[in-house]
Amino acid sequence: MTGSPARTLLLWCPDWPVLAAEIVDGVPATGPVAVLHANRVVACSERARAEGVRRGLRKREAQGRCPQLTVVDYDPGRDTRAFEPVVAAVEELVAGVEVVRPGACAVAARGPSRYLGGEEAAAERIIEHVAQSCLVESQVGIADGVFAAGLAARAGRVVAPGGTPEFLAGLPVEALGRSALADLLRRLGVRTLGDFAALPAGDVLARFGFDGALAHRLAAGRDHRPLAVRQPPAELTVTAEHDEPIDRVDVAAFVARALAEQLHERLAGHGLACTRLGIEAVTEHGQELHRVWRHDGLLTAAAIADRVRWQLDGWLSGSSGRSGARPARPTAGIIRLRLIPDGVIAQAGLQAGLWGETGEERERAHRALSRVQGILGPEAVVTAVLGGGRSPADQVRLVPWGDERVPARPGPAPLPGEPITSGTDRAASSGRPADHGGGAVPPWPGRLPAPAPAVVLPSPLAATVHDAAGEPVVISARLAVSAPPARLVVGAGQPTEIVGWAGPWPVDERWWVPAEARRRARFQVSLAGGAALLLAVEAGQWLVEAIYD
Repeated sequence: MTGSPARTLLLWCPDWPVLAAEIVDGVPATGPVAVLHANRVVACSERARAEGVRRGLRKREAQGRCPQLTVVDYDPGRDTRAFEPVVAAVEELVAGVEVVRPGACAVAARGPSRYLGGEEAAAERIIEHVAQSCLVESQVGIADGVFAAGLAARAGRVVAPGGTPEFLAGLPVEALGRSALADLLRRLGVRTLGDFAALPAGDVLARFGFDGALAHRLAAGRDHRPLAVRQPPAELTVTAEHDEPIDRVDVAAFVARALAEQLHERLAGHGLACTRLGIEAVTEHGQELHRVWRHDGLLTAAAIADRVRWQLDGWLSGSSGRSGARPARPTAGIIRLRLIPDGVIAQAGLQAGLWGETGEERERAHRALSRVQGILGPEAVVTAVLGGGRSPADQVRLVPWGDERVPARPGPAPLPGEPITSGTDRAASSGRPADHGGGAVPPWPGRLPAPAPAVVLPSPLAATVHDAAGEPVVISARLAVSAPPARLVVGAGQPTEIVGWAGPWPVDERWWVPAEARRRARFQVSLAGGAALLLAVEAGQWLVEAIYD
């Protein structure tokens, strides 16, 4: 390796994991805060350091030094997301930024020093711009190479060209960021980077290996790797301005089609596809409207246009497109419409089969169902999504075709349970969920065991249940069954013999809200003709809720 390191400007935000926790999660960084990873402190606030908290301490020891310490788990994704606006602010002034790590980014100093009036002026300008744009304090260091610039940033220094080896020589070996190597060097009597750099390179390689040799080059100020320049994110948002306000749905649909085609072409030019679409509109009176549409697959140009048309129709006509209260209509027409691809992924496409058949059936079905939605609206085609709940009706959520298939309630799919058994075997009738193992999310208390019913009735049917003596079967407040069920009559039908049953499974919901409280018990019964039903008794009334296959 030959040549001298390039002059590098590095911006460093102190205690960035703590600041990221404040930006994303609202944890006040002015208080005593520590970020922990693997039960050890990886970053802490200035207030926590004043109380004796240091990096590397265990959680218990850190809390012993500072009892009021706020502990935050380390989240590299959170740090990266919070740092993105800082990098974008730096890119507004300079080009070719490399993100060294969340909280630090570097750029070649040659360009900014020329058009910002010198290196010190460039450093001051960048610090000021970041503070004004992101409300984040930062420090800048300039030296020969990224490694030296990072150490200079911690001191807020501008190292003169050619003075990097001298600047590094007086720093301790811990500055290398290699704790094991630094500990070994100290035990060998090597305490500063200058002492380490003075060792013969061949001996260092033989004794410490390749990583030690790389650290030896850094200690000598010979870091001259080129910056890994970040490619700024492409501007994908499309906007349409209108002199004449749009207050008619047909005009809005025409505008939506053109804007959707423009967005789709822009995404395709970058090899991207949209999965989450943000729609923003501004009216002539300054009202701002915003809505995000999610999609389970990839939004085509037609799908984008349909969703924009549906949303504009909802805004301009004052209808939400879904059941519920109608939102207020804007007081003026729309003069600005913007489409924001809020979620994008690489458009890899679908690998076709040898004869082109792979995926064609799904694509034809998608086009047909999307066409129906385009004519009748998004609620015209729905699919079922299983989620959590105590009754079969609660566990199913109907979502419009193409929307994100997210369960309405958290919880696993129905778990294996006790089958329908005879009345003499009622070990599973306590209603307490069994231990299914595997460490999965536990089922909802009172949820029915498998199998799930095949048909859930939209309106339960009234029924009566009698015992062998012809007396009505009654369930007490303590869930005691007065007698084994023997016959079932649904509505005005004929009595049917019950040959097997299981239950009760009690449900006592929302007891803390008297107006919404609901208490019932459910039974599984098998009939003489081979049918199986799900029964519920509520307020003394028996009901048929579902039918088993």
